[in-house]
Amino acid sequence: MSNTASEQPIDVIKPTEDGKAKLRKWLNMNFRIEMTDGRVLIGVFLCTDRDANVILGACSEYLKSGDGETEEPRVLGLVMVPGRHIVSIQLDDTTPPQMYCYDE
Repeated sequence: MSNTASEQPIDVIKPTEDGKAKLRKWLNMNFRIEMTDGRVLIGVFLCTDRDANVILGACSEYLKSGDGETEEPRVLGLVMVPGRHIVSIQLDDTTPPQMYCYDE
């Protein structure tokens, strides 16, 4: 008997659909990403890929100084964060979201 997509159990298909819906819900929301080198990036979540690379828009970089205080942010703009360098990702509700408008 052939195994087509319509014959697969619903629980095999459902997690992918839930994941896509969750990613769509997070679009244009502020993310806070901690990286392996200690930097913290805060920016607008625009997209990701299967390797967990993340694209952030209107991104700022925050570094901690030697005495543990956070330095002034450095504006980076549009960045691609490699998934292998991401330690944690959180929704950042402390910063007002930036609006992205693309002409079509």
